Amino acid sequence: DVQLQASGGGLVQAGGSLRLSCAASGFTFDDYHIGWFRRAPGKEREGVSFIDNTGGTTFHRDSMRGRFTISRDNAKNTVYLQMNMLKPEDTAVYYCAASKEPWRYVRFASRYAFWGQGTQVTVSS
Repeated sequence: DVQLQASGGGLVQAGGSLRLSCAASGFTFDDYHIGWFRRAPGKEREGVSFIDNTGGTTFHRDSMRGRFTISRDNAKNTVYLQMNMLKPEDTAVYYCAASKEPWRYVRFASRYAFWGQGTQVTVSS
C-alpha cells in the first residue's frame, strides 16, 4: 500500500521552529517530486515548499523563502520541512504529497497522485 506519513507538528511560540517529516512507502520514492501543502482554518489549501525527485531543485512559496527549508533523503524515503521563524499565520494542517508529473506542475495540487494524512502546526502569538 502507498503511504505518506507526515509527522513533527505541534504547538510552538511565534519565532520558534519545527521540523516536519514525511515518510513514504509503497512506491518508488526517488521517481517522485514531493510537495508540502497546508490548509489553515477557513482558508483554501496552498502550496508551501517543493523538492524534485533528486533533491537537487527546490521551490518555496514567497512568504516561506528564508524561513523554510525542504530536503530529502532518498535512502530513507523521507522528506523534511524545516520551518524557522514561525508566525501565527503559519498555523495550519500540513500535508505532504507525491507527484511524478513534470516539475513545472509541482505547485498544482491536482497533479499529485499520493497524499499523506496531515500534521497540525499551531503557532501561538
